[in-house]
Amino acid sequence: MEISAILSNIKYNQYSLPEFQRGYVWRREDVRGLFDSLYRRYPVGGFLVWTTQPDPDMVRGGATSGAAVKLLLDGQQRATSLYGVIRGEAPAFFHGDENAFRGLYFNVKNETFEFYGPVKMRDDPLWVSVTEVFKTDDVMKIVESMASHIDDMKIMLEYGSRLNKLQNIRDIPLHIEEISGEDRTIDEVVEMFNRVNSGGTKLSSADLALARLCAHSPDVRNELLRLLDEWKGAGYYFRQEWLLRCATAVATNRASFSSLREVPVSEFSVALKKAAGSIDFLLNLLRSRLGIDHHRVVSGPYAFVALARCISDHGGSISDLDYQHRMLYWYVNCFLWGRHSGSTETRLQRDLDALTEDGVDGLIDELVKWRGSLDIRPDDFDGSTIGARFYPLLYILTRVFDARDLDNGLSLSHGMFGYKSQLHVHHIFPKRRLYDEGYSLGQVNALANFCLLTAESNWHISAGDPATYLDEAERKHPGVLASQWIPRDRELWSIDHYTEFLAERRKLLAAAANKLLDMLREGSQPDVSWPFAEPSDPASPMIAQDRSDPYDEVLDSDIAEVLDIAAKNSIVMPETDYELCDDETGEVLARADVAWPEGIQPGLTEPVALLLVPDLNTEQQFGERGYRFFTTQRRLVWHLEQQLGVDIDGDLIIGEVVPESDPMPERQGV
Repeated sequence: MEISAILSNIKYNQYSLPEFQRGYVWRREDVRGLFDSLYRRYPVGGFLVWTTQPDPDMVRGGATSGAAVKLLLDGQQRATSLYGVIRGEAPAFFHGDENAFRGLYFNVKNETFEFYGPVKMRDDPLWVSVTEVFKTDDVMKIVESMASHIDDMKIMLEYGSRLNKLQNIRDIPLHIEEISGEDRTIDEVVEMFNRVNSGGTKLSSADLALARLCAHSPDVRNELLRLLDEWKGAGYYFRQEWLLRCATAVATNRASFSSLREVPVSEFSVALKKAAGSIDFLLNLLRSRLGIDHHRVVSGPYAFVALARCISDHGGSISDLDYQHRMLYWYVNCFLWGRHSGSTETRLQRDLDALTEDGVDGLIDELVKWRGSLDIRPDDFDGSTIGARFYPLLYILTRVFDARDLDNGLSLSHGMFGYKSQLHVHHIFPKRRLYDEGYSLGQVNALANFCLLTAESNWHISAGDPATYLDEAERKHPGVLASQWIPRDRELWSIDHYTEFLAERRKLLAAAANKLLDMLREGSQPDVSWPFAEPSDPASPMIAQDRSDPYDEVLDSDIAEVLDIAAKNSIVMPETDYELCDDETGEVLARADVAWPEGIQPGLTEPVALLLVPDLNTEQQFGERGYRFFTTQRRLVWHLEQQLGVDIDGDLIIGEVVPESDPMPERQGV
């Protein structure tokens, strides 16, 4: 089919250009190369189209006769670029930076393509707008405008011939391969696409399911994005594929996106609304019962899939307190033991089946069959960094069991207001002192060395000697150390006994964690009243890292700023607290604070990870799997600028200059 006919089909919705989740990712160099190849009549590849069956609603309504939808799968970037340059506007459903294809110019003298540069092209009539060439009825009119600079008719005719050749790109036929047949499932079409396109961008079943829904109703994607933005405004960052998975479970009670094949758009829209309401209820439950009030401590988000279905089945809310507690028991254990790492879809379906059979008790039984013992041992708190699975549990324990601030004695469980009351992660044994004594990075950032304080208290204590400030804290506020599960044996407060301190605190934390989980399983109340009768201040982030220590680069604000940079620059949203798992066993091999597993430009660039507090094992695991990893936000932002050819606002680049003596210099690796 000729290019002009393909573009007409796109304009009149005979072909649908699915955005998928990645949107338009081509750069100017890609667009320039495409038109240079077409001008020289080089092959540029064909297109792959999937003809889907009409939406049942449209068939019953008869308004558009229920015509089949043709989704342009392979060739989306090329088709969007052709449409944007030749027609001078973005096609429907466009999501990306239009500057990637606006302003392409052609030099009639040397037959090259470049994007407009005023210094080079403003006073040179031999540079002509490619879009204007396609819009004109007579290219010789363009040539005539060059007459004052050309006195040779033969040259003018040659230039006219070159412009005709450029304009005739519209008549170049491109091969279109069509996938059709009512028996084609989403998973089968994805497999066919990825085989055809083995060297390029991989397609997922989520991509294809969303593309089909949007082809029938563009409002579906708009609603997905609206909901994600709404939760983001409340401090929770979720991915589009995750929300689509939750809505799929509500609509079909299946984990696979292929189950959406027979779901009319109207039914999916209802399911999406139910899923959103169920997620709202769940977030409020997590916030009010466990104090989980921002994205950094929302671990194991795929547990939401079964819980959203569960809540939806109960009409959008659950008033039974015992049932709520058992839901929370299952959720906490899911993220502690990595229930949804590895073969996610298989385990999600087992969850949904167990839920159908016996409700939340079925979920718990299925988890026990898979995991075995759910008891927590001291060694389980042996992780390091706030990316560890047990970090959110430390946060939950602090909020639920009425832990108190070491400096001012205030309870940390209730919603607190004001910048100085934001919660900070505090190293009980200061990093500077531990590094000076030769302790390793993993030992310094051991989870058992963390506690939570208000920002003001964290700054006040700073890098103080624990033997001094812990003694003072207990004298001023009796019982405050026990509330933070800090051993009261003064001998353990000496840096010479740091490893013994960690071992003892792990025992205390494990005992508190088992107590909490037992109470949730039994549906009973903890010894102290459940906190958060009123929600905490949603306008202020509730956790950050200690900025008073020059060695500290684990800033929660860094994570949020990276997400903001991605959103403001139309970069595909990364995953946070990303777990790198063994493909066969699902075992977690390493974790990244931020990761693009499919690359900044999915399928076109290498995977990227931000490792704010790495160790040698983490770097090795990500490096062996082809990740380009960075250990400071500054280096990551520089990489984004180089990859995308954009100038990211310097105001968004957060992070202190690392002192020359810092044992954690910024690094990048492959």
